[in-house]
Amino acid sequence: MSALASLAPRQREFAFSPDDHATVADIAYREVGILLPETKAQLVYGRLAPRVRACGLDSVADYIRLIDTDSAERGRMIDALTTNHTFFFRENHHFEDFNRLLWPELKSRLEVGGRVRLWSAACSTGEEPYTWLMAMFGSDRSGAAKLLAKDFRFLATDVCGTALAAVREGAYPAATVEPVPAPLAKVWLKQHGTGFQVDPMLREALTINSLNLLGEWPIRTKFDAIFCRNVMIYFDGPTKARLQTRLADRLKTGGLLCIGHSERLDSSVAGQFESVGRTSFRKIA
Repeated sequence: MSALASLAPRQREFAFSPDDHATVADIAYREVGILLPETKAQLVYGRLAPRVRACGLDSVADYIRLIDTDSAERGRMIDALTTNHTFFFRENHHFEDFNRLLWPELKSRLEVGGRVRLWSAACSTGEEPYTWLMAMFGSDRSGAAKLLAKDFRFLATDVCGTALAAVREGAYPAATVEPVPAPLAKVWLKQHGTGFQVDPMLREALTINSLNLLGEWPIRTKFDAIFCRNVMIYFDGPTKARLQTRLADRLKTGGLLCIGHSERLDSSVAGQFESVGRTSFRKIA
């Protein structure tokens, strides 16, 4: 029995056929490279039903016809289908690797007037870039202010507009910030209603832009470090290889690339890197 067939019509508010799922899956693959096999049918329906309801439509088929002509709603559909699961200090070994292998050199470079460029690709709702900044600067707020006044740029990008709005606000429920070590939380998190908000110094340190990793990149600079973690698990092999090639091209020789713990470098690019930690790689060529 197919995944769609197992979800009985009486359990669904809106009609959702196998053809509807196939169409949505094709759009998602073409636009952002994510794979949505039939086994993801219930997830897809659960993500789209609120949008169908919000648009006052009667079926997912009607919604598909709408997004053919409504580009804004098409973007909302992609937002809905994009998984934004992340948390503070996730896979903390990557931040430790950065601090151990690269940050002392980059800090010294800033202090003598050099430039530093970092990129959190697929930054989701912001926990990754804010963790990265906290890990770099520790509890030294005055030292951070001096370094951020130098030629320091930190790019945070994602394809999901609602996720980027969360990055800009930098506000999180109390439970979400629990993984932040107490000394860092004391310096960088401020009470905000029933939750907390990241200090403006760190929020202003980020350049936050919408970017489809499979689309055009209006990026000319090369980066000292790139984190692109836990997004390639949704891509097929050729898509992963193309993305990794592009990431390698945007990374300086000697720069650090960190990918998700279940992700691997494709053989087509692996020769450009040496392993320097668990899924941390330094570009050597």
